[in-house]
Amino acid sequence: MGERIGRLAPSPTGAQHLGNARTFLVAWLSIRQNGGKLILRIEDLDTPRTKRGAAEQAIEDLRWLGLDWDAEPGGENGFPPLVQSRRLSRYQEIFEHLKAKELVYPCTCSRSDVEIAQSAPHESQPIAQIGSSIDDVASVHGTERRYPGNCSYRGVADEQSLIAAGVNYCWRFRMPDRTMEWVDGFCGFQSMNPREQLGDFVIGRANGAPAYQLAVVVDDFDMGITEVVRGDDLVPSTYRQLAIYEALEWTPPQMNHLPLVIGPDGRRLAKRHGDTRLASLRQ
Repeated sequence: MGERIGRLAPSPTGAQHLGNARTFLVAWLSIRQNGGKLILRIEDLDTPRTKRGAAEQAIEDLRWLGLDWDAEPGGENGFPPLVQSRRLSRYQEIFEHLKAKELVYPCTCSRSDVEIAQSAPHESQPIAQIGSSIDDVASVHGTERRYPGNCSYRGVADEQSLIAAGVNYCWRFRMPDRTMEWVDGFCGFQSMNPREQLGDFVIGRANGAPAYQLAVVVDDFDMGITEVVRGDDLVPSTYRQLAIYEALEWTPPQMNHLPLVIGPDGRRLAKRHGDTRLASLRQ
C-alpha cells in the first residue's frame, strides 16, 4: 500500500462548529498516526452561500485546534493552493468528457417540478411546465428529493434547442440502474440501487459552473487522496461520487462516514443547542 493521503476540506459557507471540529480531528489523527500526508482544500463553489472572510476564519479555527497540514507549493496570503473556485477549467475538462460519453443530460425541472412529479400518478412522463429556478435543485451536497427522471429522455445535443428557446436548465448525471456495493471504513457494508432510491443528480449548471459532486471527485483524484473522513449525512453523496469515479475509470478513495454530533436532546447539533461555533469558543 502506498502513502496514505487525506484532506481537510472546510466550506466557507459559515462558521465552523463542533461537528466540523470532530470530523477534522478524526481525519487529522488517521493520517498523522499512520505517517501519511494531509492536504488542505477550500470548497468554495457554493457561491450564493459563501460568506466573506469565512475561509480565513476556517483556517484560523484549524490552527487554533492544533491541527496542521502539509504545505503545498503555490499557496498565497495564507491560503492553500487548492481552492475550488480557481479550478473551474479543470472541472470543465472532465465535464466535457462525461458529455462525450452521453453520461449527462440537460434538465429543465425545478425543485417544485420534482415535487409535483412525485405526487403525480405517472412520474415517468415529462412535465410540461418548466420551473423558473433550476438552481433550486442544484443543492451543494445533492440533498434534493429523488429525481424521477422527467428529462432523462434528452441527450447532450438537446442543449442547443433549449438555448435557442431561452429555457433554463442544469445538467444531470445518469445514475446506473443496478445495485452498487461498497465498504465504509466506519459504517461497514453499504448497498443500494442508486437509480431507484436516489435518482439522477445535478452535476453542473448551464453556465458551466460545476456542482459539488463533480468538483469533489476531480479534486480528490488530482490530489491523490486515499481516504475521506466526513459525516454520515453524506453517505448518499458517496453513491453519486462512486458512479462518477466508475464513469471516469478512476480508483476511489476509502470512504469513512462518522455519525453526526448531536445535542443533549439527541437531535443533530444546531443553533437550537446554543452557540457552538469554534470562533465563539475560542473567544
